[in-house]
Amino acid sequence: MAEGQVYEVAEPMAPLRQAPSPDAPLDTEALKGERVTVYDIEEGWARGKLEADGYEGFLPANALTAPGPPPTHKVAALRTLVFPGPSIKLPPLEGLPLGSRLAVARIEEAFAVTAAGGYVPTRHLVAIDAKESDFVAVAERFLGAPYLWGGKTSLGLDCSGLVQVALTAYGIPCPRDSHMQEKALGRELATGASQLRRGDLLFWRRHVAIVRDAASLVHANAFHMAVAFEPIEQAIARIRAAGSEITSVRRLDGKP
Repeated sequence: MAEGQVYEVAEPMAPLRQAPSPDAPLDTEALKGERVTVYDIEEGWARGKLEADGYEGFLPANALTAPGPPPTHKVAALRTLVFPGPSIKLPPLEGLPLGSRLAVARIEEAFAVTAAGGYVPTRHLVAIDAKESDFVAVAERFLGAPYLWGGKTSLGLDCSGLVQVALTAYGIPCPRDSHMQEKALGRELATGASQLRRGDLLFWRRHVAIVRDAASLVHANAFHMAVAFEPIEQAIARIRAAGSEITSVRRLDGKP
C-alpha cells in the first residue's frame, strides 16, 4: 500500500497509538465515520494518517472498513446510542461520541436510519455542515468528563482534545496538540489576564485552557483528573507553582 488506501473508522472510536501495540501510548482517537489513509497493515495494525487533522500513527486494523456512503449527519449530543430497530427498548448496538459522522438513509419519526441499518435518535444528530454557535458552550458540556491523555470523547479526553472537539463542532479546523494549536489558532494578545473574554485560549507548555468569562476557564487537566471549571487566577497560580508560566494568550476573532 505504498500510495495509501482510504479507509473509514467503523468503531465508535479507534485509538491512534505511537507504535503498533495495545500498550503503546495513546496519541489521539479517531471517531466513527472519520476517513484514514492507510499506508500498510501488519499484524493487525494499520499505519495511517487521519484525514481530519493529518495526525499519523497506528490504529487497530479491525476498527477500519472500506469507505461507505458520504456522511450526511454528525452526532451533536455528548453521546448517543444506535439501536437495531425503531425502539429505545431494544439493546443498543453501540454508543457514539459527539462528532461521529453518519450516512443517514432516511428519517423515520424519532429515528434516523443509517445506511448500515442502525436507528439513531434524530434529536441527537445535526446536518454534517451544521455549526455550533458557541464553542465554549460545547466544551462546558464536558464538565466532569475524566481526563485521558490522547482522548477526545466524554469517556475521557485531554486539554487539546477538548479544544479540538469544541472548535470542530464550531466549524473551525483545529490541530490536535496544544503546541500546534498555539501556532495555528487566532491572534496573540498580551499575556496579562485582565482583558480576557469568553473564547480566548490560554496556553502553557503542553497545556491549553478555554476562557469562560473574565474570571473562569474550562479545561481538561490532570490536577482535577477531569474537565473542570476553575478561577483563572487560581489556575495561573497553581500551574506557576508547578513550574510553568503562560506562554501565550490567543483570541479567535469572528465566526467560522
